[in-house]
Amino acid sequence: MSFLRRLADDVRRPGFDMMIAEATQAGQAPALVGCAFGFPVRRDGSWWQGFSGALPQDVEQLTASGRVFAISEIVVHPHERDRGLAGHLQERLLTSHQASLGATLVDQADRVSCAAFRSWGWQDIGEFRWPPGPTVLRVLVLPIGERSAAKPDGLVHNADAEPPRGADAMGPGVR
Repeated sequence: MSFLRRLADDVRRPGFDMMIAEATQAGQAPALVGCAFGFPVRRDGSWWQGFSGALPQDVEQLTASGRVFAISEIVVHPHERDRGLAGHLQERLLTSHQASLGATLVDQADRVSCAAFRSWGWQDIGEFRWPPGPTVLRVLVLPIGERSAAKPDGLVHNADAEPPRGADAMGPGVR
């Protein structure tokens, strides 16, 4: 039931979006085989409250520019896992929102999920405690962009990532 609770909470967030994948077998109706959903991170940085330590400057800059999208959940049918469906769903979701950075929180005790996200290119940038309690979450980010010698992290470091001049720094009302 925690999946349904998270979905019900997130669907109310401004900018919520979900990508789904269906598969069709001969003579059968399409069947849901995967989904990924999330929402834009507020420009005011409030989503990061609970982050332990200093937030990396690039992440802070992209948050202020409105270019960070939080992936809340990725679910893929076991028969589809080896086909790259999870990576495709997250990529479509992030690019459809013109995000420069994906962000997610994963329970550090869930080693399988942490390993899966890392195998899809997500980078661990620290830990997060929210709400205050014993559960420690790993903060993972996925830079969207080409990596090069000048940009080894793949993050955008240019005027496009700056907050618009004179724009309200507050984004949609999300965590």
